[in-house]
Amino acid sequence: MSSSVAAKAAKRQEEGQRKVELPQGVTANVAGRVLTMKGPNGTAAKVFQRIPVDVDVQGNQVVIKPFTGKKKDVISANTVSSIVRAMAHGVTKGYEYKMKVVFAHFPVTVKIKDDNVVVENFMGERSPRLAKILPGCKVSTEGDDIIIKGASLEQIGQTSANIELATRIKRKDQRIFLDGIYVYEKKRN
Repeated sequence: MSSSVAAKAAKRQEEGQRKVELPQGVTANVAGRVLTMKGPNGTAAKVFQRIPVDVDVQGNQVVIKPFTGKKKDVISANTVSSIVRAMAHGVTKGYEYKMKVVFAHFPVTVKIKDDNVVVENFMGERSPRLAKILPGCKVSTEGDDIIIKGASLEQIGQTSANIELATRIKRKDQRIFLDGIYVYEKKRN
């Protein structure tokens, strides 16, 4: 590698550095490759094990530095800065997903038991279907709606995906059999 190419890579690495300002009342710390944020709405953590960036906390800023000056690493730094901003928003204000229970013939009942969502009488089945609620998510039911709230956008998204997958219909035409539980609103509080 010539010196001019190395100089360009070093310059791109410096330009690829991102700083994310933390809101008032939010604390962050890095242990190994895990970033943990705490705020008035709860805590959120993210593991950056496979992403080629270095994450560091300096005062009330999170500094993201790409490992090298390659375009791929600089792009990864941009992605990580978006993730950190989403975490900061989650621990201050939170996120909320709303899901609708849809059924045509058999009345479906949804209950929350421990860390599971129990869907009974789905398509007339005798055994209930279970969906796991991830830690940090608060799930409640209001009529035909399921409301998922929490500080971590990833946890809320995965919990809603677990509920959707638990009510997936197999071996039938999905255009005709529309029964299931679906996300209809995603909200930043």
